[in-house]
Order: sequence, then C-alpha cells, then structure tokens
Amino acid sequence: MMSQEQNDLITRIGPKAPAGKLMRMYWQPAALVDELAEGRPIKAVKLLGENFVLFKDETGRYGLLDRDCPHRGADLAFGRLENGGLRCAFHGWLFDATGQCLETPAEPVNSSLCKNIKQRSYPVVEKGGILWAYLGEGEPPAFPEIDCFAAPDEYTFAFKGLIECNWLQALEVGIDPAHASFLHRFFEDEDTSAAYGKQFRGASADSEMPMTKVLREYDRPIINVEHTEYGLRLIALREIDEQRTHVRVTNQLFPHAFVIPMSTEMTITQWHVPVDDVNCYWYAIFTSYAAPVDKAKMRAQRLELYELPEYRSRKNKSNDYGFDPHEQATETYTGMGADINVHDQWAVESMGAIQDRTREHLGQSDKAIIQYRRLLRQEIEKVASGGKPLLFLDAASARSIQGPATMDGIGPTKGWETYWMEVDVKRRRGAPWAAPVPAELAKKVPHLTAAE
Repeated sequence: MMSQEQNDLITRIGPKAPAGKLMRMYWQPAALVDELAEGRPIKAVKLLGENFVLFKDETGRYGLLDRDCPHRGADLAFGRLENGGLRCAFHGWLFDATGQCLETPAEPVNSSLCKNIKQRSYPVVEKGGILWAYLGEGEPPAFPEIDCFAAPDEYTFAFKGLIECNWLQALEVGIDPAHASFLHRFFEDEDTSAAYGKQFRGASADSEMPMTKVLREYDRPIINVEHTEYGLRLIALREIDEQRTHVRVTNQLFPHAFVIPMSTEMTITQWHVPVDDVNCYWYAIFTSYAAPVDKAKMRAQRLELYELPEYRSRKNKSNDYGFDPHEQATETYTGMGADINVHDQWAVESMGAIQDRTREHLGQSDKAIIQYRRLLRQEIEKVASGGKPLLFLDAASARSIQGPATMDGIGPTKGWETYWMEVDVKRRRGAPWAAPVPAELAKKVPHLTAAE
C-alpha cells in the first residue's frame, strides 16, 4: 500500500517538487508545429505548472519565454510579432527569441535600460511535428535516435489531446496490457481493411484474426516485464491454442512516454506531458514503416473527436463521455463509442484529479505499473542527489538508443521469443526509409541482419 507522501512524490511536478526536477531534465513537448503554422504564431503554453509564451518570429526562429513581461507583468501572449521579436502590447517593450530586450520605446532616446533586461528564455527545437522545450538547467540532453525521430517527415504524423487529470495515471494506462481486453472490448468484429488510423481495429501480423477478437476472447494475458536501457519492455502473451500465441510487445520510454504498435505497419510513440498537477496532454507521433502517412486523413479522423484550439475531447465529463446504455449492452464494453481514446480518458479521469493510490489494490497483472513506479522513485532520488537520470543522453549515447522494437502478431506458442524479433526486423528491413535495427535484435536474429 502506498502512503500519501509516496503518492505526492511521484505525481507532483512543480519547479520545486522532486518529480518536477526530474521532468525538467528532459525535452518536453510544448506544442504541435501545426499550432504555430497557421494564423497567429504566438501561443500561451502551460507546461510543468509554469506559464510561458511560445512564438515564431519573422525569420522563422522559435522562442519560449516566461509569459509575464519583466516591465510590469502584462501578458506577453497578447504581444505583437515585429522588428525581430515579440513586443508587449502594454508599453511596447520588445524581446527576441533569447529573451533579450531590444527596445523600450517609451523611455528617453538615450536610455540604456533595455541592455540590462533579459526575460528568462528556454531552448526550443522542432522534431517529429512537435515543438520541444527544455526547462532545465545547463545543457539539454540529446534526443535518442528512436524511430519517430529517424523517420522522414512524410512517414510521421503528430497529434495531441487534453486529459483532465494527473499525468501519471494517464501514462499508467499505456503500460497496462490487461485492460485492453475489457475497456476496449468490441462485441462485433469489423472489416480490418478499413482500420487505417484506428487502434485495436486491424488484424494481427501473420494472421487474419482481428485484434478485436483476440482481445475479447483471450482476456488473461501473461505479462513479462524487462528492464532496458531506455525504460521497460512489456510482452503480453495470449495463448490461442497449443500451436499459436498472440504476442504484443510495447515499451515504456522513460520518463513519461510509451511506444506501442498501432497496426502491422505503424507504431505510436506517445508522451504524457504535465500541464500542471491535475491536467496533462498526450502528444503522439505515428510512424509508418510502409507507405507515407496520410496526414490529412489521420488529422480529419482525430478532429471528429478533438476540438481546437485546446484539443479537448468532445466526449468528456460534461456529457458522460457519450455513454449509451444500449450500446454498452450490444456493441462496446463501455458504451462510449468506438474511439479508444475516449475509453482511456474516462478511465483515468474517473480516478480523480490525482489518483489516491493509498486506496488501490494491485495484482499480478499490474507488474509493469509496479516496476515503473519503482523506477520513477529511483530516478527521482538520483536527480535529488545530483545525478543524471535514465535517458539523459549525450550525443554519443543517443545514437545507441534505437527502435524500440514493437509488434503485434500471432506466432508459435513455442518459439515466440524470437518470433516477435523477426517480425520487427523484417518490417524495418522492408521500410522505404532507413529504419535502424536495434543492436539487441541484430544480435539475437543474426540471420535477418547479416547483410548489415
């Protein structure tokens, strides 16, 4: 049983909180590139409990500054882009992307006041359709060379969604393989050829069996959890019969992401980014190993559910997530429609703004959650002692973090251990872009990687 103090330790992310100090040692998704690509390229951003203004200046350079103007505290998110920076609408003070004050126009002509004024600024980089910010001290870490960053732009698509609860319970859904057999259960199977862009609606690799049937009929997975150089690997096994077993391989990418298979040809890398202690965004990059991503279709599918500009779900607490008792009796386990994001959002928001883990009772199927919390506490303590946490990478070590491997397929009951690796490596070898084969897999299935 967890104490309240332990629960606070792993959930609170303010600047002075231990978990907040850990989070500030990583690049954080601050916005989608799309959010500044159209209309007014200035956006108020709340991230890790702090308020910022994100903007793109006239030269295309991104800047992230504290949101309150250092003159009198007015809101810079209502500023104007001009003369090489962001100008406060109150008195016209002008700041560049580094936070340096360039002009204080109401001051005397010979005033040197602006030379000594610098607003706190933060590094911003564009990667995978997301604008990433580093809020920590010192030099930021390097990005790992994982698939969603290695793939060309036309093979990726980025999106986000708001969840009104603490980041940790949102993340923990993604490392819980058992829940999918219940929360995401569909009573009827659909034509899997129409599954593009939808989770848990296609067929598993090497099989015509729809994922909906696998999850519905085999609801007691054996779950294996392995520690890796990037976090955790989860392997969920659902035995179909003596010859065949469904294998699903997913990953927890420390500190707050997971990497999961979406279909035989696409994966999802998803971060659960704290807005503050009681709200978070999921940011996802969908990566294709086959054809270029149909970005317009993927975006249109998601905009059926998510409303701009906040990317808030149209199905939410205010309308009971679209709950329909007739649908629950005849079509879906939840009665909340076919989009599994709604199911997940209901589950985690129903726990409360911050889940009270002093009242929970975990079982064997929660082993990944137990190990992740242990890992999180360990890395929080490491940072508190002045150390560098897991996946705080330099340029050399970043190149060694590749993949990670994911798969969803039906293979041999005896021999599944290498089967999933072979499926993942074959997909990489057949990709039209240079999808790297992680070194661990190259060693274990050398017959598929000998040409490298």
